Order: sequence, then structure tokens, then C-alpha cells
Amino acid sequence: MSIHVRHRFTEAPLLETTRLRLRAHQPDDLSAYVVMWSDPDVVRYTIGVPLPPQRTWMRLLGHRGHWSVLGFGYWAVEEKETGRYIGELGFGHLKRDLDASVDTVPELGWALVPSAHGKGYATEALRAVIAWGEAHFESDRTVCIIDPGNHVSGRVADKLGFREYSRVADMEGHSKILRERYRTKKQKRGQSEYLFEFKG
Repeated sequence: MSIHVRHRFTEAPLLETTRLRLRAHQPDDLSAYVVMWSDPDVVRYTIGVPLPPQRTWMRLLGHRGHWSVLGFGYWAVEEKETGRYIGELGFGHLKRDLDASVDTVPELGWALVPSAHGKGYATEALRAVIAWGEAHFESDRTVCIIDPGNHVSGRVADKLGFREYSRVADMEGHSKILRERYRTKKQKRGQSEYLFEFKG
């Protein structure tokens, strides 16, 4: 089943927050990308094992292809002040075969380099991405998948309004928490006026 967007983008549009710039992944990101996805602290609660450089390159290309094929996807994140690449986040349609409730709606995901942790960057960037999603997705619902041991990401999800609705096991038998968030929608004369509710 397809996830419908009101306007199909062929690459990630530029989004900016107070401290961060969200943009399309570029080939020049590869060296920093390889470092991030070989870091045990990054992969522990995400992909599980460090990626070799070739697999990392394919992952980067996959993000560009996701936008081209589906009209939405992930952004690369950089600090405005330094221009440093610090991670990625966005929406995926990954056909995980994990739970039917996940496969029909946008799935929000994020990963930042350890040196960017503890600064509020994830919440800041994800709020901008969620606002983009609310403006462009037909679906009122989004989901995210979090490892039970990843308490930091759990707190970020809480701030963004994601609530647990189920627990499932992945292909390796590891438990995962499924969370969901609904857009608050007010109908007025046939048009939708969206009220974005974020908790600080």
C-alpha cells in the first residue's frame, strides 16, 4: 500500500531550525557517514552492527532514491555554526514485515553522532520534520520504532507526542516498541486546518 504525499519531492527540501540545517544527503557526506554508522553507540539501538564502507555508501544512495521514488524520505543534518554533519532523520516506507500497522503510514526515524547528543538537537530537528510531514502527508498518523533499551530516544518520542501502542519482535527476535502519533485536525468549510501540538 502506498503512502500518499500532497506534493512529490524528488530530493529532500532544505529545512532550517535555529541551530540546524536539514538538507539532502550528498556524496561529500560519505566520510562522516562511514564514521557514524561504524560507531557502536549509533548502531546499538538501530541497525545492530557497524556497517562496512560499501554498505554505508549504499545506504546513502538509498536515501536519495527514497525521495526520487516515493516523494519523501530522510534528511542529512548539519550544524549551522560549523557546517559539521551530525546525523540523519526523516520518514521511511521500509516494508519491514514487522507489523501491518507500520507498513501503511510514514515511519519516523533518527540517528545522530554521539558528540551531538545531549544538546536537544534531535527534538529540534524532528519538530521541523514533523511539521513538514503534517503539511505534506495525507495520513493523519505517523509511527516510530524504538528499542526498549533506548531510553533517550524514548524520551524524545514522548516530547513529540508519540505513544506506545504495541510491542513486537523483529526478525532476530529482539523486542521493539511501536509508537504512534496523530495529527490534530480541525475541519472548516471543507478544508483542513492543522493544529500542531508539541510538548517541550
